[in-house]
Amino acid sequence: METELEAKWLNIDIEQFRLRLSEIGAKMISSERLMVRRIYDFPDSRLQDSGGWVRLRDEGYKVTLCYKQLNDRTLHGTKEVTVVVDSMENTNVFLESIGLVSKSLQETKRESWKLGDVEIELDTWPWIPSFIEIEANSEQEMKHVAEKLRLNLADALHGSVETAYQAVFDVSEEEIIGMKNIQFSEVPDWLEEKRIKKQNDI
Repeated sequence: METELEAKWLNIDIEQFRLRLSEIGAKMISSERLMVRRIYDFPDSRLQDSGGWVRLRDEGYKVTLCYKQLNDRTLHGTKEVTVVVDSMENTNVFLESIGLVSKSLQETKRESWKLGDVEIELDTWPWIPSFIEIEANSEQEMKHVAEKLRLNLADALHGSVETAYQAVFDVSEEEIIGMKNIQFSEVPDWLEEKRIKKQNDI
């Protein structure tokens, strides 16, 4: 598996970053689109227990199947392998046939940009502020593009999206991982209570 060099910066103004991206010469490669993903594991959650998960995602113009392994929340802490598949439906049947089960259905919105070989995503997940994600082939490339966008690498988060939810809600990683649906709908009552608790603790 390859190491995924990816970093997130939270609470961005999407319009402001569109301007910054244009100013530094980045090119939009896909306008904002809805992406739907399913997260899979075995019934006994053995992948989650070892920091792994299988993701099936409709990216709007292709469908990908990915295995990710989170070893630690550092720039070099996530490994992944990804393949393109023909459809969500057929791949879901395949995964269920080998004993995996869908643990979570998730929706996001993503706008994709590129500067050289560096991929820059403007991401919006349900119930939390939008964030920017940069994926590069090297730490040097990552730092170079981040600086152009006036982002400090020391402020970045790494790994899966749970940390973005923890910045808004008083929740554990396990509570977010365990959510069966993360979709663009009303925030669940129990989660809204976690937001209020987070605000009161600040």
